[in-house]
Amino acid sequence: MRIVIVDDEPLARARLGALLRECAGAEVVASVGDGEAALTACVQTNPDLLLLDVAMPGLDGIGVARRLAALPQRPQLVFCTAYEEHALAAYELRAADYLLKPVRIERLRDALARAEALRQRAATPQATLLVQMHGAPVRIPLGEISHLSADDKYVTVHREGGDALTEQSLKAIEDAFPNRFVRVHRGCLIPVERLLGLRRDVDGTVRALIAGCEATPEVSRRNLPAVRKWLRSG
Repeated sequence: MRIVIVDDEPLARARLGALLRECAGAEVVASVGDGEAALTACVQTNPDLLLLDVAMPGLDGIGVARRLAALPQRPQLVFCTAYEEHALAAYELRAADYLLKPVRIERLRDALARAEALRQRAATPQATLLVQMHGAPVRIPLGEISHLSADDKYVTVHREGGDALTEQSLKAIEDAFPNRFVRVHRGCLIPVERLLGLRRDVDGTVRALIAGCEATPEVSRRNLPAVRKWLRSG
């Protein structure tokens, strides 16, 4: 995996470079100190992944991610920062992972594996789901789906381009696309690459965090052990 390191602190760049030398298949093709230099490096090296700091002078990491989001084939993004409060913005930009400094080698390896899986999936022909939009049948790529929720009659397909309906049940979708969805509740499926973690509310309710989506579906007690197991396994 071809990687660009982006951090305004030279010591942080050096440390990430040292950690990456211990990660099989990782190749650092550029190491830069600001957002504009990161964009230039992307043009010059065509990387697979950016390890991207958030707080930088000038164009910050979030700004870099927004610029890259317009590209048809952008590199994967893993944010490396000392600040937890930027996590939501990072996930809305479909970051593969969000690492807090000081970055541990185990978490870095997990993030690289997640980014590589997303990259491989993006490079293969996308599976589609048949839905109804404005009364007409349409096929949408699974990669556009943030989650699926079921009521008594229909399944709602939630996506950035607007919600749609499908007459297929959640069980039928699970069977048609094995290992592509995680069931967090009897009435909710989340694509595996979108499930980022869990949050516990003050009332004890556990909710799922979804990349690129503000919704936080409840995770049922019955499904919680399986969801936690999946998150641990990556």
